[in-house]
Amino acid sequence: MAQTSLPLPRLENMNLGAIPVLTDNALARLTGVRIAFTGRAGGVSEGCYGSLNLGGHVGDDPAAVAENVARAARALSVGPDAVVTANQVHGTRIVSVREAGAAAREAARAAAAEGADGFLVTVPDTLALLCFADCTPIIAVAPDGSFAVAHGGWRGCVGRIASAAVVDLAATASADASEVNVYIGPHIGPCCFEVGDDVAARFRDAFGPVCMGPDGRHVSMAAAIRADLAAIGIDGARVAEAGMCTQCHSEQYFSYRASGGRCGRHGALACRLER
Repeated sequence: MAQTSLPLPRLENMNLGAIPVLTDNALARLTGVRIAFTGRAGGVSEGCYGSLNLGGHVGDDPAAVAENVARAARALSVGPDAVVTANQVHGTRIVSVREAGAAAREAARAAAAEGADGFLVTVPDTLALLCFADCTPIIAVAPDGSFAVAHGGWRGCVGRIASAAVVDLAATASADASEVNVYIGPHIGPCCFEVGDDVAARFRDAFGPVCMGPDGRHVSMAAAIRADLAAIGIDGARVAEAGMCTQCHSEQYFSYRASGGRCGRHGALACRLER
């Protein structure tokens, strides 16, 4: 598709089918890229996984997870065969999908099963899905419709997965990093993300005091990501945040900390439709 300037990013609440999401409608209209941050609602899972659990590794009924993923795919106007997922390992490895079709998607799934925390997708009709329950979802979109979806655990944030994804995306799209839109989804906020001295020191060393709370033990992963992105030339206006703490709002989002470690996973999803 032809490259065009992106509208400044924003996140809006809406329903895609029966699934409530945060998305950017202006981006979808202009580029065909539909992004979505899901919550707990809209699925078929029960109990602590209720209801739209997208994680197949947490002990939920596999049939329920498959139905939930199919619903999420249909909400973004593709079938479940378009979905690529990863074995997320709290690292910084990003798997690329640069060719269309089932064989390329299967190759990406196999590569990501070995351990990955992001996808970079340059082709239409491939839906990248990553799962979360307090960690930070990151989606980046380039002017040509290429996109990246990344999982920012604290190790990934300190490892600068956000800027790495954007740099790779911009290079792939022949764009400047400053032209890329970045979206930060619901995650555990600085109100609740208390860490030990060693983790606090790693954030301070990487990003300075901007990401630290006044007590020195609470961390803002969103502030860390913004600092990471600013270092590669991304203006703050090009970053949209959900501004929702998953632990404070565990009735809307899955939270590993709030649940004591047994819960489902909400998702960050992106797909560009063929136009």
